[in-house]
Amino acid sequence: MKLMQGCRWGSRRSTGGLALLAALLHVAALAAAQPQPLFVEVPASSSGIDWVHENAMSSTHYLPETMGAGAAFLDYDGDGWMDIYLVNSGPSDFFKPTSALRNALYRNNKDGTFSDVTQKAGVEGGTFGMGVAVGDLDNDGAPDMLVTSYGKPVLYHNRGDGSFADITNRSGLDVGGWMTSAAWFDYDGDGLLDLFICRYVEFSKEKHISCGLNPLGKSYYCVPRVFAPTRNLLFRNNGDRTFTHIKGNAIHQALGKALGVVATDVNNDGRMDLFVANDTVGDFLFLNRGQGRWEEAGIFAGVGFSVSGQAQSGMGVDSADFDGDGWQDLFVSNIDHQDYELFKNNGDESFDNLSIGQGISQSTFLLSGWGLKFFDFDNDGDMDLLVANGHPDDMISEYSPNVSYKEPLLLFENRGGRFQDISKSAGEVFSRSLSARGLAIGDFDNDGYQDVLVSNNGEAPLLLRNTARQGHHWLGIRLQGKKSNRQGIGARISWSAGKVQRSMLVTSGGSYLSSHDPRLVLGLGQASAVDWVDIQWPEPDRLTERFTQLPVDQYVTIQQGLGTVPKDE
Repeated sequence: MKLMQGCRWGSRRSTGGLALLAALLHVAALAAAQPQPLFVEVPASSSGIDWVHENAMSSTHYLPETMGAGAAFLDYDGDGWMDIYLVNSGPSDFFKPTSALRNALYRNNKDGTFSDVTQKAGVEGGTFGMGVAVGDLDNDGAPDMLVTSYGKPVLYHNRGDGSFADITNRSGLDVGGWMTSAAWFDYDGDGLLDLFICRYVEFSKEKHISCGLNPLGKSYYCVPRVFAPTRNLLFRNNGDRTFTHIKGNAIHQALGKALGVVATDVNNDGRMDLFVANDTVGDFLFLNRGQGRWEEAGIFAGVGFSVSGQAQSGMGVDSADFDGDGWQDLFVSNIDHQDYELFKNNGDESFDNLSIGQGISQSTFLLSGWGLKFFDFDNDGDMDLLVANGHPDDMISEYSPNVSYKEPLLLFENRGGRFQDISKSAGEVFSRSLSARGLAIGDFDNDGYQDVLVSNNGEAPLLLRNTARQGHHWLGIRLQGKKSNRQGIGARISWSAGKVQRSMLVTSGGSYLSSHDPRLVLGLGQASAVDWVDIQWPEPDRLTERFTQLPVDQYVTIQQGLGTVPKDE
């Protein structure tokens, strides 16, 4: 009897243990089945980035309040690690801050943390800031910064000792107006970076327009359609840290309301063209015909208006060869109830709008897009797409069904030339709602996986670490031009890994009000070695060089014309 009881007791104990083990295995299986996040937030408590954007929001609803601000990744001190710059509002004719406001420069401490060096570097700002464009204006290897603003720009020349000098007044860039995004690029092939600056609308406190009351009986931000358009600015680099304003061409003649610009080569002629996003005005495609001649071809190219022939509210732009056919494609984000537009390059200076067929419209139709970037987040060799969203009207949700002021980020994965919205499985941060504006891409921890910086209107920025790990290899390249511009903007990189060939054009600008890590990350997928890398340098000589036996999973520096790859410190 005792034995039988013992057997029964032991049987019950064994069954319970098996049940517990099964439950634990089930929990483990569920945990394993949960998708690992592709990006995770680096909180301010860990990063040390405690700066917050001030948007100057008022009951009067002046339009510039809702448009800022931008951000940048840059290696300002030349130590090989990406630092961060953030743009803030400041004094203007309609805004008098009660306490001092400043932009912020954070030095990368190489351990996942950053230190505020703004005052030491002398880049506090002081204007009603909008965006930042980073470029080496004098080819000395130290990146300089143009801060665009409502009012006037600020040009910071990098002294190379950890500090900057404000050379705006003597540079020839002491101009006025409401400036938004900008792009450094060499349009005339002389090896010096020239400058394109977007200007938005004719606006001042005196020109502020009240559009009455919204359905809630409150004043609101007017649709920019009621404000007059203005001219963009093209400046030629004189080679002595001064610039000449170039007029009398198609760029100067075109009136628009520009918010985003990317410098790219859409017809593979070796000259950098410009794609410009306009708000409530048709988008511009300025084709560089050489010898200072430009042609505005937005309508004829099929990128100026929507498929129904309407001008949309263009905000962010970018350009990349997303389908691997060797031609630069285009993307532009718009406001809610308008399509975000993906334009496929046909190779004959015309484009097809693929937004609906790609499924992008379904994910974005109720959103308003700002900063965006094509980049290979998982290093599989295909260009993916990240978009930052947020509505400009802080009261929109109270009278427009299913539209919100704060909106989520979107991540589209490129799967064989088709984009799939994978935001829901990309990490917790993609379920959050943000008042996002600027977006910059850069590898701040030097692990070869590109990270993300999002600037939020009236809030703290968001730093995201890329945690996508799928066994893919990569090669990072830092270009150093000699005859061409130092950054290699306009260079074309081609590479073969595992006998799979791909190419990439070094563009400039893109996104909205923001600047990206200038280094190139070539995704190699499962290939553990690089067969070869070809670099066709931009004008003036368009030299093509081939490099073999390059290392993988690390950054290298390639200098034009040397034929060797120096050890990257």
